[in-house]
Amino acid sequence: MLYRYSSHLQLSVIIVNYNVKHFIEQCLYSVFKALKSIDAEVFVVDNNSVDGSVALIKQKFPQVKLIANTINTGFSVANNQAIKMATGKYILLLNPDTVVQEDTFEKTIAFMEADTTIGALGIKMLDGKGNFLPESKRGLPTPAVAFYKIFGLAKLFPGSKKFGQYHLTYLDKNKNHQVDVLSGAFMLMRKEALDKVGLLDETFFMYGEDIDLSYRITQGGYKNYYFAESNIIHYKGESTKKSSVNYVIVFYKAMAIFAKKHFNQNHARTFHFLIYFAIYLRAAAAIFTRFLKQLFFPAIDFVLILVGLYFIKQFYEVNFKLYPNFYSIETIKVFFPLYTIVWMFFTYLSGGYDVPLKIGKIIRGVTAGSAFILIVYSLLPEHYRFSRALILIGSAYTLFVYLITRVIYHFLKIKKFKLGGNKKNVRIAIIGSEKEFNRVNEILKQTKINAEFIGFISNESNGLKNEHYIGHFHQINEAIDVHQLHEIIFCARDISSQEIIDKMITLVTKGVEFKIAPPESLSIIGSNSIDTAGDLYVIDINNVGRSENKRKKRLLDLIASGFLLLFFWLFIWFQKNKLNFISNCFKVLFGVYSWVGYGKNLRKDLPAIRPSVLTPADDIVNPTEERINKAFLNYSKDYKVENDLKIIFKRFLHLGQ
Repeated sequence: MLYRYSSHLQLSVIIVNYNVKHFIEQCLYSVFKALKSIDAEVFVVDNNSVDGSVALIKQKFPQVKLIANTINTGFSVANNQAIKMATGKYILLLNPDTVVQEDTFEKTIAFMEADTTIGALGIKMLDGKGNFLPESKRGLPTPAVAFYKIFGLAKLFPGSKKFGQYHLTYLDKNKNHQVDVLSGAFMLMRKEALDKVGLLDETFFMYGEDIDLSYRITQGGYKNYYFAESNIIHYKGESTKKSSVNYVIVFYKAMAIFAKKHFNQNHARTFHFLIYFAIYLRAAAAIFTRFLKQLFFPAIDFVLILVGLYFIKQFYEVNFKLYPNFYSIETIKVFFPLYTIVWMFFTYLSGGYDVPLKIGKIIRGVTAGSAFILIVYSLLPEHYRFSRALILIGSAYTLFVYLITRVIYHFLKIKKFKLGGNKKNVRIAIIGSEKEFNRVNEILKQTKINAEFIGFISNESNGLKNEHYIGHFHQINEAIDVHQLHEIIFCARDISSQEIIDKMITLVTKGVEFKIAPPESLSIIGSNSIDTAGDLYVIDINNVGRSENKRKKRLLDLIASGFLLLFFWLFIWFQKNKLNFISNCFKVLFGVYSWVGYGKNLRKDLPAIRPSVLTPADDIVNPTEERINKAFLNYSKDYKVENDLKIIFKRFLHLGQ
């Protein structure tokens, strides 16, 4: 192991991390495997992550030079922090969501050593499915090049030297080429070139800084090269979702900064116009797409329920009240929309809009919404109580709307409404030693994945063949076909990064997904496409911060508060602080507090929830900080609604505290 730290190192690796704990673990593991014969140092600059990244790096990679920022400084500032401390002849900027081959550093450094005119080098990058990432090589984004990219000409004519300049798609991806722009995901630079042209421009918060630095390196008299003789995996989109409006605005504004800085005034104005046209065009498309994805079906639900309530009222008036317009116009204008919103809100809280679809959650949500409406109804003055019957009939109709529309969506094959879609019946093969197979198999059993088949493909020449054994490493192709596999999980302890990447490239046409299980880790990482945030299997700890548990907790708070307010005239006599009891009921009802949690103090070390009236540590005899923290930790890591109920019942006399 030669990644010792001296005053004359060959390589300084710099990784900026922000809330990608599981990915940086695999990244660092692959980096240190690739540094076995290289004098190197590794920096990680953490931009105030809240996912436990810093603790993981300290525990598993103590040899890393860790810089833990207390704010998110942005990509450029963070890299510059480490570059100023780096002592290597070469500086590598590396994304945390990457995996490098064992020979990557040796080959790239040797290539640069052979030609001292090379100032910076990028590499052939693959996504998590083994597909080539076009941003591995790029041209300078002049106004013309940007125009071809924005209006789709680059995509229509990838082989054209004129239209294909943005990603240089006319160049062979399997050959080395001199290029204009390199990707900041892997940017190997000569330290003397950086000393000459300067560090990353901190005007760029995120995106565009790699284009700016690439351009300045060429302006400084050096060459930039795309290197195709080694590969890395780049799990795209972990720090930012590339389809989001925010990404579009940040990325294109970075391009505008670049144009203003480097182009003449006329070109900069043209570029500025193109950039902002692209921002508005893409932002409008993203907003419209998001509306269709998130609000389209709830909007249909709202209209169907509201219109149905109107017809129910008409029918009920004529057949049971004996004349039309028996109920006032406020019924339609005020109460019906409110009822509809309440039913939909409680259905959402119950998880009725979650994917995969579960009918039981819809029934639970509508029932809870009806109970809430009836409780509030009973508290209203007499002249506002127009009909319990309409509420009950409306509840049944609302449930009918939900059920019939979901059945229709199911038969229309709309994916998110697939009935019975709660089971992901995947067929998986785990590749590695038998010891690692058993470890990874146990992780899978504790996740939400519901594997229909798990097979063992051994990489050991004389390894044992257990009941799950389906073949050897060289038989992967046949195993995929025979067992109709959907996913391949590589055990990184037993299989080199180079072997993993080589297999991904050869199996890319098979249509299987790939994941990597880092050694001694509780996570299994992968990525399905260039635009997704990556797939991640982790042990399913039922912590209180999960969205489903937050909804359950909020639903309990609403029901408990409504019940306590309904019978406040009785419960108030049992309370030690009567006025505060009423105040707490309303604070919990309106979401200021929760009934149970960590108390009034914010706990950054635990999953985020609302301040609370009660805590699981309230009844501890001789409370110490250690005992309180242990009680909070146990409460947060395995949340159950019944635990909240037990605490509320046990501390019932103290609801006004």
